[in-house]
Amino acid sequence: MPDQRRTAREVLALVSDDGTFTELPPPVRESRPDGPLSWQGYDASRARAAERTGEEESVVCGTAAVGGTRAVLIAFEFGFLGGSLGERTGDRLEGAYAHAREHRLPVVPLIATGGSRMQEGMVALTQLQRVARQAALTRAAGLPQIAVLRDPTTGGGWATLGAGADVVLALPGAQVGFAGSRVRPPDADPAAYTAEAQVAAGAADAVVRPEDLKETLGLWLRLLSATDGRPPPAPVPAALAATGLPATGWAAVQRARSPERPRAHAYLDAYFTVRVPVSGDRCGGMDPAGILCGFGEHHGRTVAFAAQTGTGTRPAGYRTAARLIRLADRLGVPVLTLVDTPGAANDAEAERQGAGAAIAEVFGAVAGARVPVTTLVIGEGGSGGALALAAPDNTWATPDSYFSVIAPELAAAILKRPQEETENTADQLRIRPQDLVELGIIRGIARSSGPGSAPTAASPPPP
Repeated sequence: MPDQRRTAREVLALVSDDGTFTELPPPVRESRPDGPLSWQGYDASRARAAERTGEEESVVCGTAAVGGTRAVLIAFEFGFLGGSLGERTGDRLEGAYAHAREHRLPVVPLIATGGSRMQEGMVALTQLQRVARQAALTRAAGLPQIAVLRDPTTGGGWATLGAGADVVLALPGAQVGFAGSRVRPPDADPAAYTAEAQVAAGAADAVVRPEDLKETLGLWLRLLSATDGRPPPAPVPAALAATGLPATGWAAVQRARSPERPRAHAYLDAYFTVRVPVSGDRCGGMDPAGILCGFGEHHGRTVAFAAQTGTGTRPAGYRTAARLIRLADRLGVPVLTLVDTPGAANDAEAERQGAGAAIAEVFGAVAGARVPVTTLVIGEGGSGGALALAAPDNTWATPDSYFSVIAPELAAAILKRPQEETENTADQLRIRPQDLVELGIIRGIARSSGPGSAPTAASPPPP
C-alpha cells in the first residue's frame, strides 16, 4: 500500500501521540431510503463501503495530541466511496469544527477525497458551503488550520479544507488538484496535478515525507497554537557584525551592499532556535530568492518573520509576506520583518504580475496589524519596496544599513547630475542610520557586542 493510501485509522495513528486519540461521537441523522435523491442502490453501496472499511462514513473525527499539542483531527477514509463528501460527512465536519472552537483547539484535516458524492447530487455539493462556513468561523476565533494533503486530494475537498487552510502540507507524490483524474482534459499534463506542482505554484507550503509528518505537524501546531492575551513585542535582533557607524551617506551605501555583510539567513539562524517556512502567495507565485517567510521560536515564544534577502522583491514575495502578516495577526503572534532590498522588482514581468497591488497588500497588512510588528533594516532600504515591510514607529537599523527614498545613483540621474555627484547626493539624502534616528524615521540602531560575537536581544521600549 503506498504511503499516501493509508486508511483513516492508519494516518491517525501515524501522527497522533500514543494513546491520545479520542473519537468524537458522530451526529445522528435520519435519512430517507437511498439518500436525499432516492438514488437506487445507494444504501447498498454505503453498506458495502462500511463492510470493506469498518467505517460508517468517509471521515473519522476526534481529538489527539500531536507532538504534545492537542488538536482536532479529521481523517478521510478514501476506501469509503472515494472519501467523498455527503450530507453525513458535512454533519461530522461541522461537529468537529464546533468542538475545536468550544475547546480552543487547532484543526488538522488529513485529506484524501475525490470530491462530492454524486449519489446525493446538489445536496452533497452544498456541503462545501457548510465546510467553508465552519472554516471561516474557526479563523475568526483565532484558531489555526493545518491541512495535510494525502493521495488523492481533489475537487471540493481540495478547494475548501485543503487550499483554504492556513498552512498546507502534502505527502510526496500525492495527486492534488481541483480536477480529478477522470474529468481532466485528455491532453492535461499529469505532473501539474501533484503535491510537488502545487508547492511550486505557491498553493501549498511543503512536501513532507510520511516518516517526518508527525514531527513536522507537531512543530507547526506548537508554533501556531494561540496564546491568551496580547503578545509582547518581538525583540530587536542585534547586529551580527558592525564596527562603528558610516561616516558618509555613500559609505553607508557601500557597507549595505558589501558581500561580506550578514544577510537574512544569518540573522534568522542566530535569532530563532527553530523555524518553519511559509511558502507561496496562493495566487500561483513564489519568490524564494527574494523573501523568507515563516514562524520561529525565540526564547520559547513564537514570532512570525518576513525577511528580505538583498534582491529586488517580486510581487509573489510581497503577497506571501502579506499572507504571513495577516495570519500572524489573526493568531496573536508578533511579527519581525527584516528589510534588505535595493527596491521592488520593476521589470515588465513584475508589472504584469501586479507589483503595485502586491506592495499595497503589504502596506495594508502592516498598517492593519493588531499585533506588534518590529522591523530591523539589515542592509539596503530601497524606496517603497523596503518601506512596505517597515513598521511605523517601530523600525530599527544596523550600522550596515541605509534607508532612502531612492538609490543615490538614480536620484542623481533624475536630478540630471553627473555621475561624480552620486556620493554628494547620498549625503544630501541623509540615509545613514544615525541620520534616520535624528530624522525620527527609525527608533534606534542595533549594535553587536563585538565583531563576530553572538547577538543579544534587546526589547524596544513601548510605543
